[in-house]
Amino acid sequence: MGFGAKRGDKELAAAGGRGALAPNGKPVESVWDFPRPPSVERVDWRIRVVHAGETIVDAPHAMRVLETSQAPAYYVASDFVAFDLLEAVPRQSGCEWKGVASYANVVVGSSIAAEAAWTYPQPTPAFEPIRDHWAFYAQALDECWVDDEQVDPNDGSFYGGWITNNVTGPYKGAAGTMFW
Repeated sequence: MGFGAKRGDKELAAAGGRGALAPNGKPVESVWDFPRPPSVERVDWRIRVVHAGETIVDAPHAMRVLETSQAPAYYVASDFVAFDLLEAVPRQSGCEWKGVASYANVVVGSSIAAEAAWTYPQPTPAFEPIRDHWAFYAQALDECWVDDEQVDPNDGSFYGGWITNNVTGPYKGAAGTMFW
């Protein structure tokens, strides 16, 4: 990177720059402009998750967590989750910002997407808006959608971000990005 340039500037410029409209009609934004510590915001965008032909989620809105270097993670209210297709597992993990996450498999007939869903049952105060909300790994499921756009999964298996046409990288999660 040149003097004064920061990671993601090239990708942002190629997409038209901050605030330009992407093909999906949403403003272009760079993950390198997202905050640290992360923030959470409500979006009135339809969120869908489909696996093995079954709809797991169909929500008219969601909470979006934005964190420097990571594609946004979308959390949908429990009201919009098909719990008969989730199976709780004992796995938990800790996030310094959000608290302790619990996981579930997505089970549709003989198709099992292991630990493909997670929630924060008792999030930290700053992330109270995601209590009783669920997020899903696009890497593990057949289809994840924001409005009418099928998302690209975040590389790797740690981060659960969803990549849409309006969000530019590079994204943390792929091999070699651990210490960005």
